[in-house]
Amino acid sequence: MSFTPLDLVVLFAYLIGVTAWGIWLGRRQKDARDYFLADRGIPWWAVCFSVVATETSALTFISVPATAYTSDLWMVQLTVGYLIGRVLVAVVLLPGYFRGELATAYALLEKRFGLNTRRFTSVIFMVTRAFADSVRIFATAIPIKLITGLPYWQAIALTGLVTVLYTYYGGLRAVVWVDVIQMFLYIFGGLAALYVLLQVVPGGWDGIVAAAAPDDKLRILHLDGGFGDTRWWLTGLVGGAFLSMASHGVDHIIVQRLLASPSLRDARKAVVTSGLIIIGQFALFLVVGVGLFAYYRERQFAAPDEVFPAFIMEALPTGITGLVIAAILAAAMSTVAGSLNSLASATTLDLYGPLSGRAHDQEHLMKMGKLFTLMWALILIGGAILFQFAQQGTPVVVIALQIASFTYGGLLGGFLLGVLSKRADQTDAILAMSVAIVAMALLWALQQFRVIPHVVDTLWFALIGSSITLAVGTLSSRIRGSNAAALAAEEARAR
Repeated sequence: MSFTPLDLVVLFAYLIGVTAWGIWLGRRQKDARDYFLADRGIPWWAVCFSVVATETSALTFISVPATAYTSDLWMVQLTVGYLIGRVLVAVVLLPGYFRGELATAYALLEKRFGLNTRRFTSVIFMVTRAFADSVRIFATAIPIKLITGLPYWQAIALTGLVTVLYTYYGGLRAVVWVDVIQMFLYIFGGLAALYVLLQVVPGGWDGIVAAAAPDDKLRILHLDGGFGDTRWWLTGLVGGAFLSMASHGVDHIIVQRLLASPSLRDARKAVVTSGLIIIGQFALFLVVGVGLFAYYRERQFAAPDEVFPAFIMEALPTGITGLVIAAILAAAMSTVAGSLNSLASATTLDLYGPLSGRAHDQEHLMKMGKLFTLMWALILIGGAILFQFAQQGTPVVVIALQIASFTYGGLLGGFLLGVLSKRADQTDAILAMSVAIVAMALLWALQQFRVIPHVVDTLWFALIGSSITLAVGTLSSRIRGSNAAALAAEEARAR
């Protein structure tokens, strides 16, 4: 295994290039609207590519091939569910975001329920994103350490510091356009790996199929199973659809990009097309995993996630290795950049602006947004470095990786409650979301620590959590006799 000077040159050329370009893109920013929403001037196709890059972490790049290596192509079912969820986002949730000048996902809840609901959901988003992305940054350091030999803290610092530079100076405009480059870079990495596999596996594609067929590696549909089975087709289609509806409809890291689109029509095209690209992207990485199985089937690895990094170092040509490592960093950086800008956006616009009384001072909010970007960078990088002291698979790491699974349902349910219930008010919404989040966290813990059998896969949590929110919110509004529509009309008359 070797990492040559040429690979090092390629890697640093990429890092310096995207950083300089991202900083250059932010040279003419004038206010918070520009910094956080790129003045709503990003073309739909760039928003689409940015959405795909943001949801594709280094874990995806490494672990999706590992899934096919150890199992089969079942994740294709899941991507179809992801597409269905995005179509529902485009039809049900996006119209509300484009009524008026909303700056964050949670401003919509303020319009429907009140300011405290906006603050509550924004804080939930911040906690979820901070925990989950600290672990993702740490997880990114694992393949980088395996490939380059850098210590964990150096790999984490390299990813975080380069990303924060162009995010701080360039804002969302830099984040989106760098994401576009990064998406094509890691797709190229996957295609390069597949091309080399077709050359080194005897018989090429026919040889890969011949090696995979006896172990049923090319299977996609899993008609048998149950609610506790990740590979069951209904888990993928239904559970995946609601998970995608939550992640792309109420998580500000994605919604922020959609809000940067010039119009509702553009945002709809971006989110639905991203679902089609994700199907192709997952299919590519899964086929790479099948090829790795054909190439390495006689070799033992300590963990499946070591397979693809080993192939990158052992089989890819000099120079291409550097590009593929850059692709791993690109997948990581796109997620980190999106997190930093969306966290700073929510902190500035949902909390600081209203609390400081300077919600309409756009130039001041941009300055504060940059400071909050640095604050969140310290939190995420510091958290990632701390996570290196916990072994992968320990409860703290598992909780951080899966925390979104038990908060997404409550958040999605809050938005659906606002759309489907005319009676529910702010008290009902906050109560319902709180009950759902606690219930899903309890269910997760009981299964994780084997107090009860594993009866429900986490892919179902968004559906279950949103259902609990709707049920509790509706019941609470009826018991309390609240009527949000009447209260809103009364407030309008008072004005």
